[in-house]
Amino acid sequence: MLKISGLNSFYGRAHILFDLALEANKGEVVVLLGRNGAGKSTTMKSIIGLVQPSAGSIEFEGRSIERQSPYRIARAGLGYVPEERRIFTDLTVMENLEVGRQPSRDGAPTWTPERLFDLFPNLGRMKDRPGGRMSGGEQQMLTIARTLMGNPRLILLDEPSEGLAPVIVEQMANTIRELKREGLAVLLSEQNLHFSEMVADRAYIVEKGRIRYSGSMADLMRDTEVRAAFLQV
Repeated sequence: MLKISGLNSFYGRAHILFDLALEANKGEVVVLLGRNGAGKSTTMKSIIGLVQPSAGSIEFEGRSIERQSPYRIARAGLGYVPEERRIFTDLTVMENLEVGRQPSRDGAPTWTPERLFDLFPNLGRMKDRPGGRMSGGEQQMLTIARTLMGNPRLILLDEPSEGLAPVIVEQMANTIRELKREGLAVLLSEQNLHFSEMVADRAYIVEKGRIRYSGSMADLMRDTEVRAAFLQV
């Protein structure tokens, strides 16, 4: 569903990503692991079009998207949940969801507020609450729910467990597993290895903008040398 090869991205003159390659398939959860500043968020922003790659290809369902605007990529069925959440704090939960609404699309589950409240019961109990009066975990749930209102086939989650209480992290893991059961492809960036082990089928490790490991999550958890070299602080 998503195939990236030879990806190079810059911030100004700073070269951030070097010939990066990865892929994600339908119904699969893939995690991009790495220390802070490794290039994970830049990878996400390059996929969704917020950073324009200088070289390489990004294919979504067989179509090249690396030169398209973010809104066109979103309309094609690729959802993005940024690390900063970026909910509309003055709008209610229901109003935030309406902002993300797109028509249903072939090959993707169709999400309604009612279905999302089944997935996120906390949101269902605060439909009329402004986003600015919600906890960090509730805001993270709302951001994911708003993105799902676009009925994506693939969703990018940038650091979804960061700053969340352990009980909310567990709920987030359950949500990602449910998205997988719905047939979505999920690509997430993470520093939380335990959370990644709970949800991911495959893993890539990125260090200084280069892929250093590619394999199953189970194999990574058995490889103490790789984890020590690239993930321990």
